[in-house]
Amino acid sequence: MERMPLISCILIILSLSLISTGKGERFWKISPPEAQPAERLWRGKLGEALTGLVNARKGNSVKGVTELKKYLQSFGYLSHEIHNFTDSYDARVESAVKLYQRSFGLPETGNLDAQTLTQISTPRCGVADLIDGSSVTPRLKHFTFFHGTPRWPRRKRNLSYAFSPLDKSLGIDEFQLRTLLARAFHRWSRVIPVTFTATEDFESADVKIGFFSGNHGDSQAFDGPLGTLGHAFCPQNGRLHLDAEEQWSLNLEEDKAAIDAIDLESICTHEIGHVLGLGHSSLKTTVMYPFIHPRTRKVDLTADDVSGAQALYGINPHYSGGLHQAFDGFSLFFAVLSSLFSWGLFILL
Repeated sequence: MERMPLISCILIILSLSLISTGKGERFWKISPPEAQPAERLWRGKLGEALTGLVNARKGNSVKGVTELKKYLQSFGYLSHEIHNFTDSYDARVESAVKLYQRSFGLPETGNLDAQTLTQISTPRCGVADLIDGSSVTPRLKHFTFFHGTPRWPRRKRNLSYAFSPLDKSLGIDEFQLRTLLARAFHRWSRVIPVTFTATEDFESADVKIGFFSGNHGDSQAFDGPLGTLGHAFCPQNGRLHLDAEEQWSLNLEEDKAAIDAIDLESICTHEIGHVLGLGHSSLKTTVMYPFIHPRTRKVDLTADDVSGAQALYGINPHYSGGLHQAFDGFSLFFAVLSSLFSWGLFILL
């Protein structure tokens, strides 16, 4: 019994030191997309496949168009009824490219100019933007939902989450990972009446988080570094998957030499939005925008992100309405502490 005050003090100090990393962060911490050269195609399998397609247009037959078609189909811009892909840049490809350009505010030419190719090859979330091109996201559209607007039922507003037991082999610091996830979940729970609790029971958890490579059994294969970074499924599926082959960073300031580092907390915050039922936004500043550049930290919910979540679940009665203020210290402290308790930290001490 005499050890308890000392243990509590240690936990408080550790938690507060980790909580401090979540205060008052800007939307784009490292470098915004606008600062990147328009001609650059990001490294990665897709970027390599598209290098010969600059200024390709209808009527051309160029190596790499097949990969372009697969990309457009996977994100909903080209019908899934098309199966036999060739390198022919036909009218269907032109139409799909125009739809893609319209969705993200690019010049609607149907041609693969450098700006469009850079956008396509930028690392992104693997969740589709459209469904076979049938639900166009207008240029000025804000938040969106999955088809049918699924959400967690009222009786299920305290969601448990757990990590896959297989993740321990990745070499990611487990303490930092759990604290990072607690912060990411708290960003959403502070604005809506939904709470998240860490658990060790992966099979029964509402939200199942895991790192996977390539084909991993959900028909949405990962493609290696700087491609699709992660994906998540709508309510009440609860699966949240991250590409194990990315160069994940828990702290970009410490990983200054890692030029292709992807901020893990930013991706987790985005994917939790999908777990709640949000689709992608066409607004670049939002957390739910599907693209993110390496060495970019983007964790603060915007007014658009908050409005979308609250349209699904209502307003957290304790939410003050501030978007860029520091976290509510006490609520975040207890969220982190709850995650550490579930890990059995007291037992370890």
